[in-house]
Amino acid sequence: MFGGGGMNPRKMEQMMKQMGIDVDEIDATEVVIKQADGDELVFDDPDVTKMDARGQETYQIIGEPETRESADDTPAVESGDDAGSEDDGDDGIPQDDVDLVVQRAGVSEDEAREALEANDGDLAAAIADLE
Repeated sequence: MFGGGGMNPRKMEQMMKQMGIDVDEIDATEVVIKQADGDELVFDDPDVTKMDARGQETYQIIGEPETRESADDTPAVESGDDAGSEDDGDDGIPQDDVDLVVQRAGVSEDEAREALEANDGDLAAAIADLE
C-alpha cells in the first residue's frame, strides 16, 4: 500500500491513526475515469484504497487501465418525425438549443443561433440577451 522503507505495517498503521488518517480498502470490480477529450480509462478488477485524512478523502487506484472511447459521446439514434433534431450545426450549437431560444425569445433561427454563439452555447444568457 505505502512504501514504508521497511517499516512494520502495524507500526505505520498506528502512526497514521495518531495523525488522524484512516485507510480503507474498497472492494471495487471496475473504476472508470472519464477524460475531457471523451476517452475513458477503465480499470478492471483494480485495487482501490480510500484514505481519509481529517475529512479530505483521497483514492488510490492500482491496476492497468484500458483506454476506450466514451459511450456518452455517441449520439442517440431516434426514429420518427423528429429524427436528427439534435444534430449540431456547423457551429456546434445543437438544433434543439436553437429551437428553444426561438420559442422562448420569439426570434428567428439565425438570431437565436447568433445569440447562442455569442454566449458560448449558454441558453439562459442567449435568451436574456434577446429579451
